[in-house]
Amino acid sequence: MTLTEMTPIPLAALPLAELRDHLRLSSGFADDATQDGLLEQYLRTAIATVEGRVARVLFLRSYSLRLSRWRDGYAQALPVAPVTALHSVTMLDAGGAPTLVDPARYRLDADGVRPRLESAGTALPAIPTGGAVVIEFAAGFGAEWSDIPADLRQAVLLLAAQYYESRDMGGSADMSFGIRALLERWRDLRLGGRV
Repeated sequence: MTLTEMTPIPLAALPLAELRDHLRLSSGFADDATQDGLLEQYLRTAIATVEGRVARVLFLRSYSLRLSRWRDGYAQALPVAPVTALHSVTMLDAGGAPTLVDPARYRLDADGVRPRLESAGTALPAIPTGGAVVIEFAAGFGAEWSDIPADLRQAVLLLAAQYYESRDMGGSADMSFGIRALLERWRDLRLGGRV
């Protein structure tokens, strides 16, 4: 399984001003551009860390998921949430030649916790021997910072601030208790069985 981010978060969507305010940084100095570059880096790292920890996409983006086999013949769980749209399902034969799957053969179960691609009939289309399937979809809470739930926004700002404040010490690998507490309700609880 290979998940690829097709569209990065645009710079304009990043909450640089919010992080600058959170850190109580002054502005209007000659090194503002340097500081903004650092803040962008810490925000992108904090967002990636939060997304990885909770398996939720904060900003709306397009993804491509490549699989060599279905986990189950009727449905395939998608690795991130919330999924807002399925763009396409493409079969690749052993030589890599693509065949687009008719959208009438599948549908999105957009369950907030474990979204999945489901068969519209009795089974998902067979993946060619030695081939793969590529699922393209959109995921994320929204395109704007304000679309993201408040506790996840706060976790990103706190984590980016932690990275910024520990930059001279090589960064801190430990996530503080307060950040972990903000993320805890978003983590999936799996007790066994297949999803």
